[in-house]
Formats: sequence, structure tokens, C-alpha cells
Amino acid sequence: MVSFQDIFVYVALGLALFFLIRKYLLPKRMQAKNKQGAHSCDNDECGCH
Repeated sequence: MVSFQDIFVYVALGLALFFLIRKYLLPKRMQAKNKQGAHSCDNDECGCH
């Protein structure tokens, strides 16, 4: 029989692993590309000036 405490522990473990994988194992290029997006100031048509 699975108790509430077991379910809670597995959910917490899953969330912790998801956070660690997202933070440390994803390529940095992918994260930097998403942050720049269409608002890059290398382009004169960015609308930020």
C-alpha cells in the first residue's frame, strides 16, 4: 500500500531532478538564444531605441 508520504517524496524528488537538469545539463546556447529573442540590439529594427 502506497502512503501519502511516499507519493510526496517521489514528487519532491522528481521536481528536484527536473530543476537540476534544467539548470545544469541544458546547453547554455539554448538558454542564451531564448533570452535574446527578437529584442537583440544588433538589429536596428528591434524597436528598443
